Amino acid sequence: MSPQVFRKIAKAFAPHLQRRVTFYREPLQPDQIVAYALYRWATGETYESSTCNFGIGQASSLVVVCDVTAARLRVFGEKIAWPAGVCKLVVLRAFTRKWFPNYHNCIDCTHIYVDKPANAPSENYYNRKHRFSIVAQVVVDLDLHVLDVHMGYPGSCHDIRVLQLSSLSQRAEEGSLFLCPPVTLPFGVKTNGYVLADNGYPPSEWMVVTYGGVNQRVDKECFDNKQKVARGVVERAFDRLKGMWRLFLRTQKTNLDMLPPQFTAVCILHTILIDAGISFDENLVWEVDANGVQRRVDLGIEEPLEPVTMITLTREALTLRNALAERMKHD
Repeated sequence: MSPQVFRKIAKAFAPHLQRRVTFYREPLQPDQIVAYALYRWATGETYESSTCNFGIGQASSLVVVCDVTAARLRVFGEKIAWPAGVCKLVVLRAFTRKWFPNYHNCIDCTHIYVDKPANAPSENYYNRKHRFSIVAQVVVDLDLHVLDVHMGYPGSCHDIRVLQLSSLSQRAEEGSLFLCPPVTLPFGVKTNGYVLADNGYPPSEWMVVTYGGVNQRVDKECFDNKQKVARGVVERAFDRLKGMWRLFLRTQKTNLDMLPPQFTAVCILHTILIDAGISFDENLVWEVDANGVQRRVDLGIEEPLEPVTMITLTREALTLRNALAERMKHD
């Protein structure tokens, strides 16, 4: 983060941050408070080990992170929103060039690992990787901006269930999610918009997944390859989000009630830094394990055990996907 971006953030937060009194009765300034919270999120250090460099006591550090989280949601909450106006047109044109007209964004879930919950049934939080976690559903656009976050469900909760419980699904069913003029595809199919997802999600008239399977026809294989390329922005977004804010690569030992707002606050930071042109070091998504072998960090993404396509496939979903595949044959 550049000094200019940091000063802009600290200045915006200043009216919302109370001057905290430390053990030595020295008031904490807004820039000191913001700097500590950013450091905590970026390094993933514990409260015990990270406070000494900032002259902050452990009790104050907990309050500081809560204050900065709340301030970020108040000041920059609008950063997490679906594009509108010119921004939306730019996104739609970019995706049209990637073979998907009226395509808005991609969706996937990531797991935030946590300690075994003390006051809740632990089996609810036990995921397929045999770790305790909280699920975060994230929607991103072509430029890796986070457009929607829905978080807080235990790790055993399936991605489909998280989607069903989110406002995203409700808005799509109400017809208020996509408000673009309809685009006409081959076979006379019209679409106001849709998102791309993997085969762990149910295909529908607003969610397009791959055909999947083996020994596909050439046109279906072409569609699946291009869909996966376009959907690759989700993994790149998680690379940057968790690689830069490494607290969310670690096992969380925080109050579970504070985890969703903190993760949302970091998603806002993620978008602010992209807009500011701050680059990302790709080396941050690699680590050396105990055997000296270099490997990618665990981003908490679970691949679907089996496609749900055939279980939930509707006529509208099939028609939309076939129309998109047909259009690709003529591009």
